[in-house]
Amino acid sequence: HVQLVESGGGLVQPGGSLRLSCAASRSTFSINGMGWYRQAPGKERELVTAITSGLSTNYADSKKGRFTISRDNTKNTMYLQMNSLKPEDAAVYYCYANHLGMEYWGNGTLVTVSS
Repeated sequence: HVQLVESGGGLVQPGGSLRLSCAASRSTFSINGMGWYRQAPGKERELVTAITSGLSTNYADSKKGRFTISRDNTKNTMYLQMNSLKPEDAAVYYCYANHLGMEYWGNGTLVTVSS
């Protein structure tokens, strides 16, 4: 079982930056797939980016160049650095982990982009 806790959300102005963190309750060395999804009001949850244990990454097209995913297995934590934020990036951001065929989700952290 893996518990995930996101943090780092908040209010930011357009063009600003935020770094989200996702802390896992167990060693992430053994967790292969981890990543971030987001869900805006009235919209479906969508993939933002993902990272494997080998540090291979993939990004949804609109996030390439602005968002960077990383993980620090020594701290059991995954990060999402978000730059040049736009109002359309506002959403609840969820981290997930795929471990031994099971999916685990955090409760989400709210990102608001507004002037």
